[in-house]
Amino acid sequence: MAYWIVVVDDDAIELRNAKMHLEGADLRVSCLRSGADLLKFLDSNTPDLVLLDILMPEMDGFETFHLLRELEEKKGSRTTPVIFLSGDTDKETERRVLKDGASDFIKKPFDKEALISRVKKAIENQKTIEMLTEKASVDKLTGFLNKASGTEKIKKMCLDSNGALMLFDLDNFKLVNDIYGHDMGDQVLIAFSEILRHSTRVDDVISRIGGDEFLAFFSNLTYQTAVKALVDRVNDQIIGKCIELMGQEFNIPIGISVGVAFVPEHSRDYQALFRYVDSAMYKVKQNGKHGVRIHDEKTVVMGSKVEGSLDVDMAHINQILEERGDNDGAMVMGKDTFIQAYRFALRFLRRYEKGAGKVLLSLAEEGTGGTLSEFAPKFIEVLQKKLRKSDIIMQLRLDQIVVFLPLVTIEEGEMVAGRLKQAFDEMGAEGVSLRYVTDHISFE
Repeated sequence: MAYWIVVVDDDAIELRNAKMHLEGADLRVSCLRSGADLLKFLDSNTPDLVLLDILMPEMDGFETFHLLRELEEKKGSRTTPVIFLSGDTDKETERRVLKDGASDFIKKPFDKEALISRVKKAIENQKTIEMLTEKASVDKLTGFLNKASGTEKIKKMCLDSNGALMLFDLDNFKLVNDIYGHDMGDQVLIAFSEILRHSTRVDDVISRIGGDEFLAFFSNLTYQTAVKALVDRVNDQIIGKCIELMGQEFNIPIGISVGVAFVPEHSRDYQALFRYVDSAMYKVKQNGKHGVRIHDEKTVVMGSKVEGSLDVDMAHINQILEERGDNDGAMVMGKDTFIQAYRFALRFLRRYEKGAGKVLLSLAEEGTGGTLSEFAPKFIEVLQKKLRKSDIIMQLRLDQIVVFLPLVTIEEGEMVAGRLKQAFDEMGAEGVSLRYVTDHISFE
């Protein structure tokens, strides 16, 4: 697609010459006669570059340039590269041009090759800058703005626009990482991002502000019914997507908790608004998750300096620490989390002179009938039910499962391992065999 150049000059002959040279190089050209015409034109058009004459009546090039930058800042649009044109050979004029922030300065009359070369170079430099800026501003995994860029943009929108500030938090997401691994966790985040993206419009802004937290500003969204419909739709779709990714056996209660504040109804101050949505979101967490709460005066504002705020902050912290939920049976952890928990447990056991056991369960396919990828998750579910809440399960590989048994004797560890083998046999797995070995840790 050809670059689009706007030439602004009150001299019809110069306009014609510039248009002829540029169109001969397969560039799209629009010609305007004044700075006022340019500002009006740019209000609804986005060319790749402006060639702007300095010496024009009523409004010269410098005044036009500064008004153009003010217009772009007000609209929040990208900066259009500008090359100044002048028949003036004064060095001071050229220095002023570059000092003001123009991309280049070209003297009239034009040299055709120099004009085309410098125009293309200025556009390509600008596009390189935009690409680098975008890469630095975007979260690579989700494609949304990162925390720094997103916060800056949303702050401005809270001041200038009406709508809804919404804080999204994925419920029980850590269990996905622990049970299915971080690669699958990333796939869930990508899926959630796509679902959220399909629910937004061009004027909405979404930012990933944490691992599984997203902040969004929805322009002109001021109705509670519309907010609830959006959250219900996303909750339904994320469950469906997780089942699609991990199979019908997926039973983690994943979903979203959302806090909402309306702008300007509740405030235009970003800091206050963020406290409102953060507090409202944790109210949802406290009441079963998978829902939405809109800020009101009865909502506790986390971190506010009021009497008893430390109790409020502790409740907030408890919500974070209890994110995994209170599931029955043994805990299932990913490798990294298991290692940290195991090392802490060893410190505890050494300090109080207690013992613990480990069981390594090794699965193997026999013949063509067994499918470990289907059997292993089912076996882990059985292990969860057979073991205590204080026990920990970690799938080291597809065919190896480690079980950690705190506060057991050697005999008790062997007995537990035998029960796990019996549970395996009762599953009636065809084409899959199980071997195991036990180990005991003693500080008694």
